[in-house]
Amino acid sequence: MGATIDRIEYVFPERKITNQDLQNEFTNYNFHKFEKKVGIESRYVVAENETALDLAVKACEKIFDGNIDKSQIDFILFCTQSPEYFLPTSACILQDKLSLRKNIGALDFNLGCSGFTYGLSLAKGLIASNQAKKILLVTAETYSKFIHEKDRTNRSIFGDAAAATLISYSEEDNIGDFLFGTDGGGYDKLIVKNGGSRNNFDANCVLKEYGSGNKYSDNHLYMNGPEIFNFTASAIPKFTKELLKKNSLDVDQIDQYIFHQANAFMLNFIRKRIKITEEKFYINLKNSGNTVSCTIPIALK
Repeated sequence: MGATIDRIEYVFPERKITNQDLQNEFTNYNFHKFEKKVGIESRYVVAENETALDLAVKACEKIFDGNIDKSQIDFILFCTQSPEYFLPTSACILQDKLSLRKNIGALDFNLGCSGFTYGLSLAKGLIASNQAKKILLVTAETYSKFIHEKDRTNRSIFGDAAAATLISYSEEDNIGDFLFGTDGGGYDKLIVKNGGSRNNFDANCVLKEYGSGNKYSDNHLYMNGPEIFNFTASAIPKFTKELLKKNSLDVDQIDQYIFHQANAFMLNFIRKRIKITEEKFYINLKNSGNTVSCTIPIALK
C-alpha cells in the first residue's frame, strides 16, 4: 500500500511586476545584476481585494477541470501563511467554496518554504493509516500583502501563487521516506512581528531600515537574508545526503533534483556542495520568483 501524486495545477494572479517596473521605482539599484545573480526576472502579486484563498480556489478548479471526480476527495490539507482569517480555518472555507462533501477532513497548517514537503508527508501518512484515499494538498501564499512598498529586496524576491496537488492511494509506493529537521532558534530571521497574539498590529509603527536602504516596519515581513543563506548552506547539503541514505539511494541515481526555489545563487551553491550536475538540477525562478510553499509543485508541474 502506498501513495502517488496524480496531478498538479497552479495559478498566478493577473498582475505581473517585472524588474523594469521595480527599476523605475528604485532607480539607484542595478536590477540587471540582481537578475543575473538571483535568477528572477518577474513575479506576480495579488490585487488589493484578492487573497490566498481566492488563488487556492482557482488552482483547485483547474484540478477538477480534468477527469477528476471531486466527490472522491477525502481530505483537504491547506498550507498557507496568508490565511483568510485568524479563525475560522481556511481549509474549511475552501471545502465550501469547492462544494466538496461534508464528511471529509480539512485542516490548515502554517509553514512556508517547507510546506509542500510537509504536506506530502501528511498526505502519505493519512493514506498509509487508511484514513483517506484521495487528498487535495493546497499551497497558497500572498507575501506581497506583508511586504512594505519600500522594501526593495523582498519585493524583488517574493511572488504570489497557489498550487493544488492531488495525492491518491496506490498499489505502489511512489512517495519515498521523509526526514525532518527543526531549529526554532532562528524564528526572528524571517518574521512578521506584529498582528499576532504576542504583538498587536500597530497603526503608528516606526519605519526601520535594513541592508542597503530597504525599509519595513514590525507590521511587515522582515527577512535576514545572510543569516538564512548561512543556515541553508550549512544544513541542507548534509540533510540531502542523509535523506538519500534513508531511501537507499546515491546522488548519481537521481534523475532530477527539485529543491525549494528560493534564489538561483543559493540553489547553485547547494548544487555544487552536493556535487549534482547542472542537467539534473532544476531551477525555475525566472518568471515567478520565490512563491514560498508553492515553488516545488510549480517546478514539478
